[in-house]
Amino acid sequence: MSFLTRTRSLARASWPWLRIPFWICTGLFFGFLLPYTLVLNKRVQDRFNDLVFAVPTRVYARPLDLASGVSMTPAALELELTFAGYSSDGRGQVPGSWAKNGSAYVISSRGYAGPDGGELPKRIRVTLSKGQVVSVADMASGKPIQDAHLDPARIATVYGAQQEDRRIVQLADVPPLLIAGLQAVEDRDFKHHIGIDFTAIARAAFADLRAGHTVQGASTLTQQLVRNLFLSRDQNFTRKFNEALMSVLLEMHYSKTRILEAYINQVFLGQQGSQAVHGFAAASEFYFGRRLEDLRPQEVAMLVGLVKGPSLYDPRRFPDRALSRRNLVLQQFADTGLLTSAQAQAAQGTPLGIVNNGQLPHDRFPAFMQLVRAQITNDFDEDTLRQGNLSIFTTLDPAAQLYAEQAVDNTIKSMGKRGDTVQAAGVVTDVQTGSVLAVIGSKFPGDQGFNRALDARRPIGSTIKPFVYLVALTQPDRWNLSTPLDDSPIEMRQPDGTAWTPQNDDNQSHGMVPMVDALAHSWNLATIHLGLAVGVPRIKAFLESFGLSGVNPSPSLLIGAIDLAPVQVAQLYQYLAADGHALPLLAVSGVVDGNGRTIKRYEVQGGKGEYQPQVRLITWAMQQVALYGTAHSIDDSGLSWLHAAGKTGTSNDRRDSWFAGFTGQHLAVFWMGRDDNKPTNLFGATGALRVWRDLFTKLPTRALAEAPGDGLEMAWINPSDGKRTDPQCEGARQLPILAGSLPQDSEGCFWQRVGNLFGGDQNAPAPASTAPIRN
Repeated sequence: MSFLTRTRSLARASWPWLRIPFWICTGLFFGFLLPYTLVLNKRVQDRFNDLVFAVPTRVYARPLDLASGVSMTPAALELELTFAGYSSDGRGQVPGSWAKNGSAYVISSRGYAGPDGGELPKRIRVTLSKGQVVSVADMASGKPIQDAHLDPARIATVYGAQQEDRRIVQLADVPPLLIAGLQAVEDRDFKHHIGIDFTAIARAAFADLRAGHTVQGASTLTQQLVRNLFLSRDQNFTRKFNEALMSVLLEMHYSKTRILEAYINQVFLGQQGSQAVHGFAAASEFYFGRRLEDLRPQEVAMLVGLVKGPSLYDPRRFPDRALSRRNLVLQQFADTGLLTSAQAQAAQGTPLGIVNNGQLPHDRFPAFMQLVRAQITNDFDEDTLRQGNLSIFTTLDPAAQLYAEQAVDNTIKSMGKRGDTVQAAGVVTDVQTGSVLAVIGSKFPGDQGFNRALDARRPIGSTIKPFVYLVALTQPDRWNLSTPLDDSPIEMRQPDGTAWTPQNDDNQSHGMVPMVDALAHSWNLATIHLGLAVGVPRIKAFLESFGLSGVNPSPSLLIGAIDLAPVQVAQLYQYLAADGHALPLLAVSGVVDGNGRTIKRYEVQGGKGEYQPQVRLITWAMQQVALYGTAHSIDDSGLSWLHAAGKTGTSNDRRDSWFAGFTGQHLAVFWMGRDDNKPTNLFGATGALRVWRDLFTKLPTRALAEAPGDGLEMAWINPSDGKRTDPQCEGARQLPILAGSLPQDSEGCFWQRVGNLFGGDQNAPAPASTAPIRN
């Protein structure tokens, strides 16, 4: 009792001195600290309860199809793997890696979820031979695999206002070494403290005093998370007080598991330009090109080491500094028992393994992305895309795109100074599906400016001619490929009263010429005579059936007086390349949400096709263009095995150079010209065709069938009258015709000679050797 009595007496004696501080403190607590704490508490709870991380919309190329018979070369496969962020480690054991052994490749895929359902990760062996895949086998079982797909490369990112790159992961999907290692290095008492670690503060203060400067931090993971979510980087008392108080409040309301999961998804780990990398999952892809769960100990250590200073230890800018930091973290892993000494030493002896192309592609292929946006704009507005967490799967073929860019660059450089003013554009598609595989909008890769492939409408010249001939061939009773066409001079009065006197490129006329030669040598006069006989309105209507508007109704249309963009020319030629199927060009295959659920698929259903026999006749005739006509340099340059079909085009005064050609797998259309529309002095054969040849020198593809297709038959024809004759007759040519379109009876060599005696020579076709080869 004496103790209590003394205590009361002391309190009564001290009260006059303590009364004012007590009421001041009480007033501060109830008047400021308590309301302030309640405000901060509400802010913490509101923000954390509704925590939605900014996840950008990612845009991907098409998954790489690997199956027996698929066209593929070692160079193209390695290009695809590198572009997709795969690394060559000599073994191909870790997901996202590959190894080469002779003609075989061991690839550890990462798997993906796509609109086609996607695939699980697997380790496969792919064997190549003679420009194609000959086998695919599962490495685990050794059994053949019918079809495998590699996860696609990311080609663009649609960011929200915060410009953050992030992948959300659940704590259960995070490697245990990362969880334990992060705590061992950054916050060893994470499981026990209340948000702030007084022991760590004391330890850091003592270390700083002994060193005379700041050498050790004391922030807990909770404090770091609060700093990232709620506060600025200002170094002042108010910010530090708020950080400590909010950390305690956060620990009061939420479990350690939820706090740690939020930290792993939020922590800042790098920067590329204006795009910030947040979270370990995004950093794993950014630095190593692999998923978080596939990382090795040394890679986990590198990411944990980056927490201290992503800029200071940037492994791309400061590899030596990053290596030292990583090895220090590995040693801490060993000191805390997370790794054995042997494991740590082995990991310390490995290189950093940072991928060279682990960038955050904001818009790597802007010309292609413009086409993507145009396609999906009816289903997803810009706000929806920027809200993010979508995966857009496109049809882009990285090898086709990169090889096309290289082909344009090589051709421009080969022109010397003349190439300085020349621009280029192109479109590459899949002939079977209409999928757009590559878009070139400028001679400068990645140019964000004017997209010539979609928006530059220029006269297409002789590129129009196959469609004039196609319309004629729909009347087999009047025309076939052997029908003699008149290549004599033409003079027509135009609506304004002036005379229109078109010429051939060589300024000569060639008399009567077989239709196939008129197309192969691109003779204007023969084409105009044919088009006038067919009827310009019919040809105009046929072109308008492809969605073209404002088609020129005058006869000049017959030799290319129509302005089209390369993508429109590609749409026209897709009809020919697809064997008479009018397939719309598609750049997107599907859209997947953040949960891996397909929310939109884009598919094309091909019909029965129209005028297929006639399309096959035109295709065969266009193969002659590449054999002995204006595009004969294709065969001359070692690409004869492709049996390619194509057509050159040159506009007036050689302002525009065009070439459109296809193989059994790919269609490619290229344009070259000047933005100021001045002459380039390039023919179709000396400009755009060179780009096409350069592309198909590298791009794996299938040859086009050399023999005519179904519905056709080969017949020996007398070119002077277009009738059947015997093979041994003078001038007889074997050409494809519609089956049953000509009588089976042959006029024979005797009657052919008789016809020639009575004027048949006047209609004899000009020798093929006199043809110009420039257009």
